[in-house]
Amino acid sequence: MTDIHSGPQAPPASGEALDQQDERLRRSVGVRGAVAGSLERIRSGDLGVVPVVAGLVVIWTVFQVLNPIFLSPANLVNLAMESVAVGVIALGIVAVLLVGQIDLSVGSVSGLAAAILAVTFVSHHLPVWVALLAAVAAGCAIGFLYSQMFTRFGVPSFVATLAGLLGFLGAQLWLLGAAGAINLPFTSGLVFFAQLAFVPEALSYVLVLVAAAGLFASRFLLARERRRAGLSARSTQLIAAESAAVLVGLGAAVWYLNRGRGVGWMFVLFVALVVVMHYLLKRTGWGRSVYAVGGNVEAARRAGINVNQVYMSVFVLCSGLAALGGVLAAARLAAANQSSGGGDVNLNAIAAAVIGGTSLFGGRGNAFAALLGILVIQSISSGLTLLNLDSSFRFMVTGLVLALAVALDSVARRSRASHGRA
Repeated sequence: MTDIHSGPQAPPASGEALDQQDERLRRSVGVRGAVAGSLERIRSGDLGVVPVVAGLVVIWTVFQVLNPIFLSPANLVNLAMESVAVGVIALGIVAVLLVGQIDLSVGSVSGLAAAILAVTFVSHHLPVWVALLAAVAAGCAIGFLYSQMFTRFGVPSFVATLAGLLGFLGAQLWLLGAAGAINLPFTSGLVFFAQLAFVPEALSYVLVLVAAAGLFASRFLLARERRRAGLSARSTQLIAAESAAVLVGLGAAVWYLNRGRGVGWMFVLFVALVVVMHYLLKRTGWGRSVYAVGGNVEAARRAGINVNQVYMSVFVLCSGLAALGGVLAAARLAAANQSSGGGDVNLNAIAAAVIGGTSLFGGRGNAFAALLGILVIQSISSGLTLLNLDSSFRFMVTGLVLALAVALDSVARRSRASHGRA
């Protein structure tokens, strides 16, 4: 949604001037107005996805120069599939960061969910969908527990989730038992979905058309509502141009991936979750409440927003998505073991959300931060692996990118404050 912000104006001298001003507000924003509005927001510190997209272009260019295999269809397909599990977890982190809180236990929760899936599906022979629901339900219950600790007892989310990190790691080890690992059968639909299920080529282009048409319909309806309310809105020509650009861009990406194994259904699921989350945050009352609480919790409370309910929803959502990410990771590996959810899963999920543009200060960011951020992290990992460099370099490079992202967010925040847009 593009808004044109202007500085203070003198009051109109007559009713005719007021009518002219109203007419300007109702006027559609074309390409020139959209570009001017974007430049104005960037100058005032609202950088959006520009830094992360620029960073992704630089990373891909450097690795392609160093190793021409990096941008091959086969490597990009693998990169996309490997991004999904941690990307889903990062999507939940975005929701928690938007209200100015943190969840340090998403890695442990994902590992516990993987253990629950393996035990109920393999050891107790329950249907895979029952095991999947049990794992995600456990994650949601953990999120509810965090919300009660935070809202009822005033335990800081940092402390509550740090305790969960340790406690649920212990629960994971207890569930797995002395063996420490449970293999998932390769014949199960869940493992097939995570490893071998790819969208048929013809259907992949249909999905691209649906995405472009959905974008056009959504923005066209929003623009019509804004005009009826007397607000500035994108012109139909601009909306059509944006939708056409998405159609061409996605079409080219799908065509290139289809030269390899194609687009994995698991990656399609991840993108669908991102789109749904984006809609919930940008187009619903719940989403507006999340941004309000993250921007100023006391002002949100005075405006009549049930702040505790918002906190509960984001904690439940975060832990539920962490559990789903753990299930997908176990399916991708075809096993749940003591290292599930461990290692750098926790840190990468948080780093992906921040690198993608979600502010640590709350109130700023969107669902696409998880997608862009995890692509950056996975690109670094994939590129360094192709260069035969060990994980020490990956940690150092990822840490540097994260530090730059946080520093940029801090500078942008001060710039917005100086322009009155904090």
